[in-house]
Amino acid sequence: MEEANWNVLNWKSTEEVSDHVTRHVEHLWETVKVSLVVPLLKLSVYVCMGMAVMLFVERVYMGVVIVLVKLFWKKPEERYNYKPLQDDVESGSSNYPTVLVQIPMYNEKEVYKMSIGAACGLSWPSERLVIQVLDDSTDPVVKEMVERECERWASKGVNIVYQIRENRTGYKAGALKEGLKRSYVKHCEYVAIFDADFRPHPNFLRRAIPFLLGNPQIALVQGRWRFVNADECLLTRMQEMSLDYHFTVEQEVGSATHAFFGFNGTAGIWRIAAIDEAGGWKDRTTVEDMDLAVRASLRGWKFLYLGDLQAKSELPSTLRAFRFQQHRWSSGPANLFRKMVMEIARNKKVNFWKKVYVIYSFFFVRKIVAHIVTFVFYCVVLPLTILVPEVHVPAWGAVYIPSIITTLNSVGTPRSIHLLFYWILFENVMSLHRTKATFIGLLEAGSANEWVVTEKLGNAAKNKTSFIKAIRKTRFKLGQRLNLLELGFAAFLFFCGCYDFKYGKNNYFVYLFLQTITFSIVGFGYIGTIV
Repeated sequence: MEEANWNVLNWKSTEEVSDHVTRHVEHLWETVKVSLVVPLLKLSVYVCMGMAVMLFVERVYMGVVIVLVKLFWKKPEERYNYKPLQDDVESGSSNYPTVLVQIPMYNEKEVYKMSIGAACGLSWPSERLVIQVLDDSTDPVVKEMVERECERWASKGVNIVYQIRENRTGYKAGALKEGLKRSYVKHCEYVAIFDADFRPHPNFLRRAIPFLLGNPQIALVQGRWRFVNADECLLTRMQEMSLDYHFTVEQEVGSATHAFFGFNGTAGIWRIAAIDEAGGWKDRTTVEDMDLAVRASLRGWKFLYLGDLQAKSELPSTLRAFRFQQHRWSSGPANLFRKMVMEIARNKKVNFWKKVYVIYSFFFVRKIVAHIVTFVFYCVVLPLTILVPEVHVPAWGAVYIPSIITTLNSVGTPRSIHLLFYWILFENVMSLHRTKATFIGLLEAGSANEWVVTEKLGNAAKNKTSFIKAIRKTRFKLGQRLNLLELGFAAFLFFCGCYDFKYGKNNYFVYLFLQTITFSIVGFGYIGTIV
């Protein structure tokens, strides 16, 4: 009996201690929450709301301008001095300038024949065209194949040069810079650049060169990308939606209003004198194309974008390739912004409003704020407000502004409007990867200058059967496919969704569960296989 009483007393004592600890922890949490968590979360909401408004204003501005451009702006042929080149039997090709075509390559086994063939098929007098194949391949078999292809076209009378380097210093920028050093380039006035998976239309030069001939202030004519494999899988459809907005709106607005936009690195024609005046190609970031464009713009050069000047290209078909590409495209601009912001601000050759456009709109809002607010607000702050109900997010910030921004972003690809909701979820997931890359670029951390060439499928992308076979060949083991950071956020969002379903009042759990599924799909590396 005494032993039983002792056990009861001991149990009561343990229960009292447990209750005491629980009350102490709850009190401590309430204290920390009131004094630290709530103020920090409220501050985060205000900051995110501010960034969302910045992005909203930017998108509305772009939307208004593009409508005005389409309705009232004159066509480029009317805004600029434009005279199409005409063949003359008496003068021959003397009225055609000599053009250099550069095709940088790196182990491009799948696409080298298509790109070389497209360049050799350009409608331009052969004696006025020089084609450089800048091959940085490390695979001797691929190098031999590319060299043979160049020799085959040379035997047909095409002025094509196969060029290699001893090392890959500077990557693509280094190859382009080295190519311009050749003695025969001094006879060339313009250089057209096409990546290895790009196939320009035969009249590409005939359409673009007259703008450069008749307007000495223009340094660059940029063409539009068209994607041969946009319908191959869900991943490529998502990419098409993002890139179509970039070309349909961002490039068009930059060209029409400020005569400045970022060179896309390919499918463009440069005035060689402008490249030289701007300081040539530099490899200080992974966006050598944007670097050159900014430096040329600061020296007063103008750029022209032609939406009907098109070149076929290929989108990354695997999640792994897409992630490497997005890391480069997010880290590079942020790193360039870090290095050039003061140079842009101090420049005296361009007007104040153009500097504001380049620093604020082009770099800060589009290359930094857009990534950060998408991830921090919709994947971190909004879910946390469920766990801390004392912090309120206004409906205009949580629902209305995002809806308008998304609608405006969708104008580039109306055929994919039915995929809009999933595209939002996917972009939110990728914003984690892009935000991480953006901070790496801003802080110039270890992988800020990491360069991984985007893998291509080439002919495999022409039909769905061969595409699926090619995808299967590129599959990795589960350990290589896993993206642990995405899986971690999937677990976090799932927990917040469950909490909101049980205790919440805003019904965010529907969005959170759908976002959890998307994070999980990307986390397990399966998005590129959904066709």
